[in-house]
Amino acid sequence: MTATLITGIGELTTNDDELGRLHDAAVVIEGERVVWVGPAARAAPTDARVDVGGRAALPGWVDSHTHLVFAGDRTAEFEARMAGQAYSAGGIAHTVDATRAAADADLTATVRGLVREAVSQGTTYLETKTGYGLTVDDEARCARIAAKYVEEVTFLGAHIVPPGADAEDYLDLVAGPMLAAVAPMVRWVDVFCEKGAFDAAQSERVLRAAAERGLGLRVHGNQLCEGPGVELAVRLGAASVDHCTYLSDNDVDALAGSWDGDGGSDGTVATLLPACDLSTRQPLAPARRLLDAGAVVALASNANPGSSYTTSMAFCVATAVLQQGLSVDEAVWAATRGGAKALRADAGDGAVGVIRPGARADLHVLDAPSVTHLAYRPGVPLTCAVWRNGAREY
Repeated sequence: MTATLITGIGELTTNDDELGRLHDAAVVIEGERVVWVGPAARAAPTDARVDVGGRAALPGWVDSHTHLVFAGDRTAEFEARMAGQAYSAGGIAHTVDATRAAADADLTATVRGLVREAVSQGTTYLETKTGYGLTVDDEARCARIAAKYVEEVTFLGAHIVPPGADAEDYLDLVAGPMLAAVAPMVRWVDVFCEKGAFDAAQSERVLRAAAERGLGLRVHGNQLCEGPGVELAVRLGAASVDHCTYLSDNDVDALAGSWDGDGGSDGTVATLLPACDLSTRQPLAPARRLLDAGAVVALASNANPGSSYTTSMAFCVATAVLQQGLSVDEAVWAATRGGAKALRADAGDGAVGVIRPGARADLHVLDAPSVTHLAYRPGVPLTCAVWRNGAREY
């Protein structure tokens, strides 16, 4: 395998507890792994060498919550919200209709295009969900298409009850034949535990069926109001509960208490979706409150055609700093290693969200001297170079 030395890194954010932040640093990549990290002056010669000229580097963004397999357009819905109409989950049905009618080639083109767009902005590890098919065949084909282009696929058959369907009959389908059809292609199962979607008992039924198959658990919860999503996620040991816009004190305490005090156990991550909060004109999730309580926080884009049509993790980071009370370091960590924790992919060989020997070779170089510029210069495209799984893709 060819080894590549990436040198001239003015500031290197490693997210590794021992390495910390390095200056005048270098990284050696061999194959799909990082094999050395340290001072540039001590780097050994390699087959290939790239000098990034004093720029800042960090782990690639880990986007742990997206919905990339879809068809159709919901611009009119967005315009209505901007004119004052309240957001509800009802617009999902419009995307379901369009997705069912779309050819595989069209869905594939959308996924490929959005992944390419995300990578060009520094995202190197992606999760995406089904949930716009809501039939056995359509959920299976969405999972199959997604699995070709992203690292983690989540089954979200319990997104909404399709119009005209009986909720309990539909849950029989989701927890039975639909789950069986998608299980070989997914690692996770998610459920929209929310007003207008599924209640706590319905959500738990789906999650327990998933756990019986050995699949990991995720929850959409507490987006539109306080509700049972956080309690359910923590009690069942879900890796993440996503949105967390409306949280009671008990919810915050439960999320914090799911960890062992230093973020080292497999607790439940609070994954915040600031672009979605802005697009739906909801309050921004209480990021500062969560961190101060001891919870583990991730940031993700929630890229989808209805409530958050963006793949920009840098936008989410800037929003978290400028409007949610996080420091730049906290926001960058949440968008990298926090996302990896939400996918339980931040430890061991091939870990993501971190730069250290043995980690997956995902590196994001900024056209700036420091990660501080991500919030200092909001909206400015700062991505200079991207290595994804050892290959330079941008």
